[in-house]
Amino acid sequence: MTTENPFSLLSYYRAGARVGFQRDLQYRMATFMVLVAFLFEPVVYLSVWTAVARAQGGMVGGFDEGQLAAYYVVWTLVRIYNTAFDPKAWEWRIRDGRINTFLSQPVHMFHRDFSFFMGSKIAWTLMWIPIAAVLTLIFRPSIAWHPVNVGLFLVAIWGGYAVRFLVLYVLGMINFWTTRGSAIFGIVTALEMIFSGRLVPLQLLPAWAQDAAAWMPFRWTFQFPIEVLIGRLDTAQMLAGVGYQAAWALGLGLLFTVVWRAAIRRYEAVGN
Repeated sequence: MTTENPFSLLSYYRAGARVGFQRDLQYRMATFMVLVAFLFEPVVYLSVWTAVARAQGGMVGGFDEGQLAAYYVVWTLVRIYNTAFDPKAWEWRIRDGRINTFLSQPVHMFHRDFSFFMGSKIAWTLMWIPIAAVLTLIFRPSIAWHPVNVGLFLVAIWGGYAVRFLVLYVLGMINFWTTRGSAIFGIVTALEMIFSGRLVPLQLLPAWAQDAAAWMPFRWTFQFPIEVLIGRLDTAQMLAGVGYQAAWALGLGLLFTVVWRAAIRRYEAVGN
């Protein structure tokens, strides 16, 4: 995407992450309230599937009650790392001519956005810790705190962020061709809800849906990091999953580079 000096780019990422961290820490009450709002979704899912598991003798889709609790408690952290630059924001950037400022800067705007969201996630994680402690006391999740799982989880959760950020960034390029991209974004969001493991663990879906999910990037952004930490994958599966994340990130990065060049050629500045 760029040919910047790697050392200069590293410094830029540190600065961008610091800005994102400080921004969300400064508005920590608003951030904390958003985190609390995030809880409603997984708590509803957990309540429903726990009831189903109890009705089926304590197991559903290979999950017992403790594993279901673990899945949805870790879900709350992975949800934080899945937040990325909204494709709809590109419409605002283009319509108001705000993109012009970014185009005049020596570093690609991708790095600005990516580093900013990296820093914000660190602030969000700090505020998530007490919430996770409360959820753990209430739901008693079964998590195997194996050092290998924890280490690979740290890789997988950032890998999931990178893949999802790129998915949304590529979708954002649609706004260079149309100002009616919301329908496409809605379709992709619906697919993501089903095939990422966000709505329910993929093991609870029909076989055809699980097969379809294998061909999409969504699983690697959401369910895969969760499975790594709660101990549902062996070492080979975890390493293979990290490899899939890297492949998706590389492929989406190349796709973005191609689409970006075409988009910029047709871009005409508008706004005030």
